[in-house]
Amino acid sequence: MALHISSGCFAVMCHSRVIRIRSAAAASEGSSTLNTVVDEKVYLGTSDLKVTRLGIGAWSWGDTTYWNNMEWNDRNEKAARDAFNASIDGGLTFFDTAEVYGSGLAFGAINSEVLLGRYIKERKEKDPDVEVAVATKFAALPWRFGRQSVLNALKDSLCRLGLTSLDLYQLHWPGVWGNEGYIDGLGDAVEKGLVKAVGVSNYNEKRLREAYEKLKKRGIPLATNQVNYSLIYRAPEENGVKSVCDELGITIIAYSPIAQGALSGKYTPDKPPSGPRGRIYTPEFLTRLQPLLNKITEIGEKYDKTPTQVSLNWLVAQGNVVPIPGAKTKEQAKEFLGALGWRLTDEEVAELRSLASEIKPVIGFPVENL
Repeated sequence: MALHISSGCFAVMCHSRVIRIRSAAAASEGSSTLNTVVDEKVYLGTSDLKVTRLGIGAWSWGDTTYWNNMEWNDRNEKAARDAFNASIDGGLTFFDTAEVYGSGLAFGAINSEVLLGRYIKERKEKDPDVEVAVATKFAALPWRFGRQSVLNALKDSLCRLGLTSLDLYQLHWPGVWGNEGYIDGLGDAVEKGLVKAVGVSNYNEKRLREAYEKLKKRGIPLATNQVNYSLIYRAPEENGVKSVCDELGITIIAYSPIAQGALSGKYTPDKPPSGPRGRIYTPEFLTRLQPLLNKITEIGEKYDKTPTQVSLNWLVAQGNVVPIPGAKTKEQAKEFLGALGWRLTDEEVAELRSLASEIKPVIGFPVENL
């Protein structure tokens, strides 16, 4: 969720060929039980948009400031493309990106929307019937004012994605000012047929209620609130966001659902993550995390599941939550699919929450408190 400023297509819609992509459809790879669960899909809030129970986040695609060891090259792009195709093959067809992922101001970066649009186009050329649900986000930058700024940014995103309409458009974070105008812009986007559903991101309880009521007056549901939510970052449960989303029928989209890899079990005090993540998930933090990881691993062995799959299933078990783990490789994409098709018991869910409560959480995205 880093704040990057993207480039390209900001002024006008481009004239390249566009592809209309609508609601998600599942593929046929994997076990029949698993695909049955994927095929069911879930509505986002009270909107008409249905997506797979688990999506794929594209924050890392093209990025050179937080992910990918500060570089983006042909090898990274091939891995991301393979992750996209493996997700589609497995039936996970909901992808979330943002105009600020892969900032054009960062050396060597490529905008994530451009990459996702490229992968969709390539896939459609091979498989014209494939359908993909696409979500992206508006950056509430200080120099953007009013409803028209939302529509202008949306058209630029559509340009980069190569689409004529979008499934879900979200405000990436609350603005310092102009939030009423931004919400008006979301409503305008729906009424103009540019998007099927709208949401927000990193909104607290008060802002959620305000946005919900403003859109409701126009007969438009607030479909989603995308927030940092994982077993070791449960702020949405503690600050009232989860309860108000359940009350109002707003689906939570959970970003960083495996805590940027910390819950995958691949990092240890002796082997912390590289780059900026290493300053968050330090050896000291990973030492405190170990008892929880041991229990996650133990439960996973019972179901023949990995720690990543257990951690994602824990989120799905909360109800009204669609996790969007980031897939940098096809192996990760395939692993995420294994989080569906089974269910932790209530006792296991509670036990994991209890153990996680003993760990001091990492710092979240500061704008949550605006």
